[in-house]
Amino acid sequence: MTSVLIAVLVLALLGIAYSQGVSRSRLLAGQTRLHSRPQYHGALVALWAVLPLLVLLLVWLLASGMAQDWYIASQLPVEILPGTTEYASAAARLRNIASGFGVAGEAAEWEATAGAALAQFNTVLMLAIVALGAVLGVVGMLYMRSRLTARTRARNHVEAFIKAALIFCSVVAILTTVGIVVSLVTETVRFFTFVSPFEFFFGTVWNPGYSTTSNEASGSYGMLPLLVGTVMISLIAMLVALPVGLMSAIWLTQYANPKLRNAIKPVIEILAGIPTIVYGFFALVTVGPALSGLGDVLGFGINATSALTAGIVMGIMIIPFISSLSDDIIRQVPRTMRDGSLGLGATKAETIRMVIVPAALPGIVGAILLAVSRAIGETMIVVLAAGNAPILRFDPTEPTSTFTVTIVTALTGDADFASPQSLVAFALGLTLFVITLLLNIGALAIVRKYREQYE
Repeated sequence: MTSVLIAVLVLALLGIAYSQGVSRSRLLAGQTRLHSRPQYHGALVALWAVLPLLVLLLVWLLASGMAQDWYIASQLPVEILPGTTEYASAAARLRNIASGFGVAGEAAEWEATAGAALAQFNTVLMLAIVALGAVLGVVGMLYMRSRLTARTRARNHVEAFIKAALIFCSVVAILTTVGIVVSLVTETVRFFTFVSPFEFFFGTVWNPGYSTTSNEASGSYGMLPLLVGTVMISLIAMLVALPVGLMSAIWLTQYANPKLRNAIKPVIEILAGIPTIVYGFFALVTVGPALSGLGDVLGFGINATSALTAGIVMGIMIIPFISSLSDDIIRQVPRTMRDGSLGLGATKAETIRMVIVPAALPGIVGAILLAVSRAIGETMIVVLAAGNAPILRFDPTEPTSTFTVTIVTALTGDADFASPQSLVAFALGLTLFVITLLLNIGALAIVRKYREQYE
């Protein structure tokens, strides 16, 4: 309810302030020539009305936790001392009662009273912040409206704000990436205090043990079985998706008539909208048994849950990534290049192979890279179709496991997050990050080598 109130207040302030700015600028336009158009004056007044409210809400978001802690401390019994486990547990129970989530067991009478008081405190504090923000917004709107003149450089101020907002969004994206890398590196370094990097990167046995203490590592943490399983499944998926996706894109753009293309392309793109759990179930109950039966007919064994099953179904899933993106890229190749090739006597197949595909190579490589990243990061299909057997073997007809499945296994359950059994997930995540980075670097090198003739 509070979120709806804030959204309504922000939208109301925006609308009123914008209309006030526009009306003021039109009055000024009747007297002299304006430096900026009326809509810029309206946007400037709207910014002055909304920014104080947003800044105040941001401050409240950062400081509300401390205010809650202070109020909770005043509600707890004096015998519960701060800094103890009992204090943290009681504070968490009060927060749950106040938020409406409830608590395990029956809440004591003082807990119910304190939880209701905390909920009321949060509501009153939030309403006070919203009211103060509304007052500041109205003051800002009236102040900026009174400062508007015909020579006010409203456009410059609005564009400067938009530029600052774009820079902020870019910085947030960069800092998010840096934060992910730093967190992965930090936890990976902690993991390597328990397990030798040589054992992790070159070990051939994955059998982590689970000890009762978090300061020791038992079992084996060799990642090569997971690396082989990940590469094997991804390679099988690309062997399925790459020829089907690329050839379908070429056929749709170069051979199919427009009506047929408009009917087939949406059908292919539907594959991208199917949940991965459905693909995993399809692999488990249909593709796996079919492959096992085919193996019996041909005279060799194929497990129903295997790398082959997971790779084939994953390849079907990523066909739209290659087909749809390659279709759009190929259609953007200038028609003059194709007409020039045909005019010089080349056949349509030669034109596609020697002119169109090389010209569209950067986009096609990007589509392939996106599909590879999607295959490497897939989890649900592997969980259901590959058997989750982290054993080093190169037979695609046998069960296997991947990085992502192992990460999920390591981070679920009751394991201590400071133990090597959980920290290994960060080491695996960092390894996946490096593999993806190397794939990007290799793709850029290929693109730069083969696109020079078209620059």
